[in-house]
Amino acid sequence: MKGSYLILINLKDKENIQIGKLGKIDFKKGIYVYVGSAFNGLEPRINRHLRREKKIHWHIDYLLDSAEIINVFYKENSFKEECKISNEFNKKLQSVKKFGCSDCNCKSHLFYGSYEEIMRVVKKLNMKKYPLNENT
Repeated sequence: MKGSYLILINLKDKENIQIGKLGKIDFKKGIYVYVGSAFNGLEPRINRHLRREKKIHWHIDYLLDSAEIINVFYKENSFKEECKISNEFNKKLQSVKKFGCSDCNCKSHLFYGSYEEIMRVVKKLNMKKYPLNENT
């Protein structure tokens, strides 16, 4: 399965986190949504993000080390839609500059806002909810 995914993240406290080469970033307490894609296996990529124990590789790995995943959504497709999806969130939410988009020209692939605002965009995108497993 190939496609795009969203990770909804709850950061319980304000934090200053070193994000790889981006440097230290001040994150507000609250809800974030990360936009990603996987064309070598959507399920393995999502399940990797859900694991607590993993090698730090992507920007999102640094944030997830301090945060809690509250929901994951996905959309199967055979073409890269990650930037189009990010642009939809960019219209409605605050972005974390250059986060998760080192391989494209997007402003960001991580956005901050209320759960309600995020879910309005998720519904507009017609994405499916990914089943979360308590053992991941």
